[in-house]
Amino acid sequence: MSTAPLTDKLVVAISSRALFNLEEENRLFDAGNPQAYMQLQLDRLDVPAQPGVAFSLIKKLLAFNTPEAKRVEVVMLSRNDPVSGMRIFRSGQANDIQLERGVFTQGRDPYRYLRPLGAHLFLSANEADVRQALALGFPAARVLTESAQAGSAHPHEVRIAFDGDAVLFSDEAERVYQSEGLDAFQRHERDKAAVPLPDGPFKPLLMALHRLQKAGTPHMRIRTALVTARSAPAHERAIRTLMDWHIEVDEAMFLGGLPKGEFLREFEPDFFFDDQTGHVTSAARHVPAGHVSSGVSNPSASAAKLGN
Repeated sequence: MSTAPLTDKLVVAISSRALFNLEEENRLFDAGNPQAYMQLQLDRLDVPAQPGVAFSLIKKLLAFNTPEAKRVEVVMLSRNDPVSGMRIFRSGQANDIQLERGVFTQGRDPYRYLRPLGAHLFLSANEADVRQALALGFPAARVLTESAQAGSAHPHEVRIAFDGDAVLFSDEAERVYQSEGLDAFQRHERDKAAVPLPDGPFKPLLMALHRLQKAGTPHMRIRTALVTARSAPAHERAIRTLMDWHIEVDEAMFLGGLPKGEFLREFEPDFFFDDQTGHVTSAARHVPAGHVSSGVSNPSASAAKLGN
């Protein structure tokens, strides 16, 4: 039994479908047959589930743990039933993923448990849960289960790419762009170049990753990238904001509206976060991607694709 507290750790809460490929089983759940879903999971109790979209990210983050210091905690937070949860823990063990804690709510909302966990990130295939988590102030993204798997070219780097506006930063500037156009946006950002952008929903995750990187481990490091549709002169405010936070990203791509997918294919992240569905869909063809239902581009009344 583990009694270690979660303070001073990077805490990632993740759903079963985000970590493992359970799409075949999930079709029974979506068809309105939860009993058949539970039975199939029980029948497959000794059959390890295959890695899912966020598997590479989670496995690499857990590599920051050493016998001397446990710096990362991954907690299963799932709408699954407790019986299905047994298979998830066994699948983790079979795939060399150390899972010790889990909350399984059997169809009820799981996001309310993010607060006692103190989660720095919540990954789920359920759009509604992600929206609720973001509303509570937790970095969260809907994992696109159809995403490409992460590449294997960088086994000793956790590579994470972030969009800027409405992800790392607030959607203040994006609102100007959508309401007044590109010229007004560029003018607004040029005039406020020395004024840091307000915090976005994923700043706490970036800060936690920064602390994890500073703690260090000889066999794993973090490499981050800012991948944004901004271009000069709006690039300056983004850079100055990161400087104000005392955080450096390893790469910054100011793409001026170019499709992000091809650039992300070259960066090869273990995960990419963006608030705009078009960019996430483009990225998912090449890399693991998640949609951040935040900001002016994601009104709460918009239709959401749900999963468990």
